[in-house]
Amino acid sequence: MTASIVASTLYIVATPIGNRGDITHRAIEVLNGVDCIYAEDTRHSQTLLAHHGIATRRVALHEHNEKTRVATVLEALAAGGSAALISDAGTPLVSDPGYRLVRACHAAGIRVSPVPGPSALIAALSVSGLATDRFEFLGFPPAKASARKRWLGANANATHTLVLYESTHRILAALADIAAVFGPEREMCLARELTKRFETLVRGSVAEVIAALEDDPVQRKGEFVLVLSGAGSGVPEQSGEVEVRSSSAEVAAGSAAEPHPGVLGGRAVGVSTGPGMDAMISALLPELPLKRIARVVADLYGRPKREVYDRALLLQKQTGGGRHRDRTGFRNQ
Repeated sequence: MTASIVASTLYIVATPIGNRGDITHRAIEVLNGVDCIYAEDTRHSQTLLAHHGIATRRVALHEHNEKTRVATVLEALAAGGSAALISDAGTPLVSDPGYRLVRACHAAGIRVSPVPGPSALIAALSVSGLATDRFEFLGFPPAKASARKRWLGANANATHTLVLYESTHRILAALADIAAVFGPEREMCLARELTKRFETLVRGSVAEVIAALEDDPVQRKGEFVLVLSGAGSGVPEQSGEVEVRSSSAEVAAGSAAEPHPGVLGGRAVGVSTGPGMDAMISALLPELPLKRIARVVADLYGRPKREVYDRALLLQKQTGGGRHRDRTGFRNQ
């Protein structure tokens, strides 16, 4: 045990969210010095630990065994041992296991000490360009469309910035529901694969972000953090200049990437009607061709594609709007 490690202490250690170089010197020292590392996935953590020459004993602690593992951990710590808790990536307990263990340690009078570091939540918020004076982290939305819409509805009127996570398999469906509940013009930033080789930021209205992902299937893959402006905080001008910032590595590889299966998941994203459909169409007119608008909006609102196409054509004629540029390029960070 090194001099920096305190007996009977559980250390909550943040690890990189993508770039291995983001781990702190103190994190390495603590992980090397404790008696045991409790990891969400011992096989996953082995790659990072081996890279930094950390050979400390690892024990799995995840959502399925945390409740039964707590007593064993407390016993070891109470006897003078030390331990570190890590997640697969980022800061533990933020949409990750560990709550029961930390709470039990406090109840038992065992010291809990943070070793701060990377967090996808804070990283995305810091580069979003949205207000950071007040924000709320919502975690992952429900997987089912009906529950997800209710969940979003409960937060739609929040005036502060909202941050949530989403997976590659549900990103388009989630964005479609956000457009339906929050409105297609709500300002947002989509952060993908933060600190990794293919890191990308897409900023604009919800409709513009959907259009950007529709245009490039590569942008639908990876791990996502969504940052949404608060209600009443203003909407971005529909300039047609949605901002997409991507790493040069992915720009070069993008043309060879295979399309991601499924767009909006058909009717699974939920069925809704009303004046919101016209707003969605109007927001997408500067971004997508009419045929693609018909497909996207038909999936979102449960309407026939022909009906949506005709409505989009009428709105285009009434407003004189339409897609006025080819958004196929990226500006490198």
